This record gives sequence, C-alpha cells and structure tokens, in this order.
Amino acid sequence: MFYEPKNGHGLPHNPFNALIVPRPIAWISTRGADGSENLAPYSFFNGVAYDPPQVMFASTSGKGDRDLGKDTLDNINATGVFCVHMVGANLTDAMNTSSGSYPRDTDEISLTGLERVECTTIAASRLPAAPAALECKLTQITRLPGEENLVCFGEVTGIHLRDDCMVDGMFDITRARPLARLGYRDYTVVEDKFTLNRPGE
Repeated sequence: MFYEPKNGHGLPHNPFNALIVPRPIAWISTRGADGSENLAPYSFFNGVAYDPPQVMFASTSGKGDRDLGKDTLDNINATGVFCVHMVGANLTDAMNTSSGSYPRDTDEISLTGLERVECTTIAASRLPAAPAALECKLTQITRLPGEENLVCFGEVTGIHLRDDCMVDGMFDITRARPLARLGYRDYTVVEDKFTLNRPGE
C-alpha cells in the first residue's frame, strides 16, 4: 500500500501514529499564573540534547478557552516552567484519567488522587510516584505547519530518580516499567532489555 497524506489513506483509522512507535509519554505538570494546577500526557515527546540536557514535546490541538494550544502550553508560556514525569505501568489509570478534556480550572492531579510535592528548581508540582521526573525551564515554543501544531522545548534544570529504580548506580528501566504509546488506542510496557556495543567499542 502507498498513499499521499494530502489525499487521505482510505483506511478505517489513520496509520501514521502506528508507524512511529513506541513513543515515550511525557506526563507534564504545570502551574498557571493564577496558581491553578494542570497535569496532562503527551506522546510526541523526546530528549533532544545532552549538554545541557533538553527535551521537547508537541501539542497538536487547541482549546477554545486558551490562547496557546491546550492548558499545558498556555501555562508554560505564562510561567516559563514545566515538569515531565515518566509514566510507570502502575500509573496507567491515573495517566488516562488526566488525559480527559476538562475545563481550564480542573486540577487533574486531584482527579488522580496522587500525592504532589513542590519541585526543587521550578515553581510546579511533582508526583513522587513517578519513576523519574525532569524539571524544565522553557527555551522556545515553535509553531509548525497546521492549525494547532506547536512544539515546546525546555532545558532540564533538575532530575528526580525514584530510589527503588536505581541498581548499581544506574537507572534500571525494568524496575521503572515505563508505559509507551503505540498506534490507535494501544500502549505497551517496557519490561525487558538487551545491550549492544557499537562497532569498535
């Protein structure tokens, strides 16, 4: 099969997302300028640089009650900070709860019932239940082609690693068991791994 996206795919569901998998999920907490709290997952997410460490996530839809994208981006644009959490498999239901389309004054952290603490380097809430969390300061928001396609870049200013995920000085991904997004409504969990050395190493 071949198709040009501009002409449509003719399938029951768009296959594009099913081809870029698995995608890590950025579970992002933000605080509005008015002190309101927000928590939402984004699966167009990745690290983009080591030194200084930097991440990106993309938002592909907007809300009528926000000036810039969804609540997350609007809050980041106003305050300049955000916290990205890794979603452990045990947090799947909480992540899904936070993914709903709620009014702007809804506190999704409260909806999940999870404990929150204050971040160390930024003014935002952090979820201690997450295997890892990245405190970030905004570097830029870039608009892409399309009506509501925006990419947010941030520099990581603080990293939290849950103690039980550390083994011999390394972060053990099989203990963290992160959730990852597949295509359609499908997800997977990272539960095993293997190691490869590059040629010459």
